Amino acid sequence: MNFGIIAAGEGSRLAGEGVALPKPLVEIAGRPMLERLLRIMEDCGARRIVICTNGSMPELSRFIENFKPREGVELVRIERVTPSSMHTFKEISTHLRGHGRFITTTVDTIFRPEDFRRYVEAWENAPQSVDALMAVTEYVEDEKPLWVATDPATERVAAFLDSHEEGVRYVSGGIYGLSDKGVDVLDSCIARGLSRMRNYQRALVEEGLGVYAWPMGKILDVDHASDIEVANQFLRESCCD
Repeated sequence: MNFGIIAAGEGSRLAGEGVALPKPLVEIAGRPMLERLLRIMEDCGARRIVICTNGSMPELSRFIENFKPREGVELVRIERVTPSSMHTFKEISTHLRGHGRFITTTVDTIFRPEDFRRYVEAWENAPQSVDALMAVTEYVEDEKPLWVATDPATERVAAFLDSHEEGVRYVSGGIYGLSDKGVDVLDSCIARGLSRMRNYQRALVEEGLGVYAWPMGKILDVDHASDIEVANQFLRESCCD
């Protein structure tokens, strides 16, 4: 499996709350978030990992330069200043297209490694009729979550919603399993001047692709300083389950 990591944000909310480190280097469970994510991906059989940063954080640049991937894993770094996460995703997908199914996530997405491994296996083994497999969660802590309406019998995604509607259980986990068909839709979104990952996900459904949800258990984002301890506590409790 190939992977992408979106790490091009400024982390302005964390910085404004007194966190001096670049967001990808903030420690969760005793490791910088980026290192933790890279090692989890390697444990899941990564062949290629593409990281996109904005190039404005020297500490992060040094970390990536000094990071030693495991044997057989190709680490590709891109430096781009992009107008949105969707455009960053486009930069990453350029290096993953044509190499089979891949998974991309934001660097601050926190989950249990075993849950992620099951998700990776599900995407690897999904039938060809599945064009995209989106990790979702019933845990809602985001300020502006993207709600995911699904067919309860099949978990096929019917719509991505900005507000909650009756019967909708899931929100997006910020983890995207895509095929080349999904990248074709991304190209179309960029050409139409769209931005934001949620608009891209809507376009996948509107274009008639087979987009499915994968309930992955609890997924957290680290957007504020208070989220750091919440994430650490979640992983500590997970180890004791």
